[in-house]
Amino acid sequence: MHHLTALVTLLAIALYFYTSINVSRSRVATGVKAPAMSGHPDFERAFRIQMNTLEWMPIFLPSLWLFAIYFSDAIAAAIGAVWIIGRIVYFIGYSKEAAKRGPGFAIQAMASLALWIGALGAVAWRLAH
Repeated sequence: MHHLTALVTLLAIALYFYTSINVSRSRVATGVKAPAMSGHPDFERAFRIQMNTLEWMPIFLPSLWLFAIYFSDAIAAAIGAVWIIGRIVYFIGYSKEAAKRGPGFAIQAMASLALWIGALGAVAWRLAH
């Protein structure tokens, strides 16, 4: 079973849900009315945090699950937890100013890459044997 990976998946979804709520709160605080997508830097940063998280979920989640299935649930979950930490660091940094988003972005990108390479390697190894 893949209980740890399931837990990390649920935590990642919770984080994304939080970024969505943050966009709504930012709309109210900055007065940016829907459907506008710009108008205040604080809102624009909140929106980009949510969208960037969404943009990475289709890379992260399949890689996480394929790594868990073909290699290790515990290691997938640990790397997935690093991804979540990276997204939180990204959220905090980018919320302050756009120039501070880099460290969190790098952490989550490296975690995603590790999961993808690990999954690809495990699948390729199984195909070869």
